Amino acid sequence: MKNLEISRIFRDIANILQIKGGNPFRIRAYQRAAQNIEGLTEDVEEFVRLDKLREIPGIGKDLEDRIKEFAKTGKIKMYEELKRSVPEGLLEVLNIPSVGPKTVKLLYENLKIKSIPDLEKAIKANKLEGIFGIKEKTIENILKGIELVKKGKERMSLAQAAQVADEFIEALKKIPEVKRISTAGSLRRQKETVRDIDILVISNKPKKVMDTFTNLNDVKEVLAKGDTKSSLRTKDDVQVDCRVVENKSFGAALLYFTGSKNFNIKLRQIAIRKALKINEYGVFKNERFISGATEEEIFKKLGMAYIQPELREDNGEIELAQKNKLPKLIEQKDLKGDLHVHSLWSDGRSTIEEMAHAAIKIGYSYIAITDHSQSLKIAGGLSIRELKKKKAEIDKVNKKLRNFRVLYGTEVDIDSKGNIDYKDEVLKGFDVVIAAIHTGFKQSRQQLTKRLVKACQDKYVHIIAHPTGRLWGLRDAYDLDFEEIFKVAHDTNTHLEVNSFPQRLDLNDLNCRRAKETGVRLAISTDSHTAEQLPAIKFGVSVARRGWLSRLDVINTLSVEELLKALRK
Repeated sequence: MKNLEISRIFRDIANILQIKGGNPFRIRAYQRAAQNIEGLTEDVEEFVRLDKLREIPGIGKDLEDRIKEFAKTGKIKMYEELKRSVPEGLLEVLNIPSVGPKTVKLLYENLKIKSIPDLEKAIKANKLEGIFGIKEKTIENILKGIELVKKGKERMSLAQAAQVADEFIEALKKIPEVKRISTAGSLRRQKETVRDIDILVISNKPKKVMDTFTNLNDVKEVLAKGDTKSSLRTKDDVQVDCRVVENKSFGAALLYFTGSKNFNIKLRQIAIRKALKINEYGVFKNERFISGATEEEIFKKLGMAYIQPELREDNGEIELAQKNKLPKLIEQKDLKGDLHVHSLWSDGRSTIEEMAHAAIKIGYSYIAITDHSQSLKIAGGLSIRELKKKKAEIDKVNKKLRNFRVLYGTEVDIDSKGNIDYKDEVLKGFDVVIAAIHTGFKQSRQQLTKRLVKACQDKYVHIIAHPTGRLWGLRDAYDLDFEEIFKVAHDTNTHLEVNSFPQRLDLNDLNCRRAKETGVRLAISTDSHTAEQLPAIKFGVSVARRGWLSRLDVINTLSVEELLKALRK
């Protein structure tokens, strides 16, 4: 059972209840459960098997019964009945950013809009302007939102792709005839969005692999089935391709199908200059097979160092590999802690102690509890009085722990003019201060840049969190003058965050590399709101690796003593 499928169903239930004017507390319960299940690093089916669903934050008796019903029957009766009560296309309309349930209901009741195509036709016919308080700017935002929804259908996030691939790989690994298995394509390169999934297998019984692959539970449609290659579409409309190759050609196939296209073209050109031919079957000299079992031996034949999959974009990595001057990329094991997590004190779902113990299990030596500041009331921002109580709790937890430290932190809001939420006498008491924009996303490039620049110049701000504010499928990154921001961040010893939360991945890989080149150090953090979300750090590490970052470019590879010293401004 897929976490994504359950979370999607719960979101649909919440959306339909909103359209029908349902109980807001019930709606919020389904939304929260959907978010928490999507953020799990374990399969929710394991929680069902162990009868531990109640351990997932936000799962009470009612939602527990719904999940168990789905585990047993593959359906939720209440969901099926709700779906029949509204036109199916309305759910897609509700997924458009800036279109809320009240608007969806009005559009349906007054203009009979049942789907995104209906909405697009109504906009083209100028039927929206001037009604329901809808203005020209609102319509412009709706059109942008429609484009975001369409993009979301074409591609999935890295986390979604990884989860789908893991399920197929785990199922295929159970076949004794599968000797080796790996993802390929953009997922292996760890791109932040993925169109479809490629899987490569070594097996001496390809028919058995193909039969198993095309008959797995999640298969909706078999697009093609052959002796060594098959393609299918899952119930969530994800295309998955599986190929069985010989052992001697596995490295060549992995190299070829991992890509990127430009990277492969350049490798072929290098091979030609060496009087060699390279393809998915191996490296050949005058039609004689000379190499292909591993990628490492192929790179060696081409006279270059091994290039990590995340770098294979033809952005200078081939030339450096030929000179043996590639950077040593950061690895997850290099991280000593997470500098952006939330607790029950604001909008988190775990206690400080629970977050600390989850961090210890990962192998960290510290964690910064950075709950929201007072002005962000929607996220339970902390008043000055509450801060004192939180600090006392952190001190109490620290007394219980050995070789681990909970850092007293905050995520302060940057207001519309660039001012920081707390006053200096409060800010100087924190170990870690991260600052972020949470409102006013539609300001101009100049205004947004000015806000971040001013935050960098604050002597108590250490890190700028999720700098571009993007949310995959919901909100595009806002426009910033990064050259100015990098310059000021460097001059003020302010660090920029690589936010690992799957919907954010912000900064992206390109800006990571630009930051590195301008001498700005970064922090890789998760923005976790539950203890179960901490392992999402792996997605931030993937972004950092694609951005050419090494251990030295990231501040939370430092020990806690080194970190606190490095943060001083």
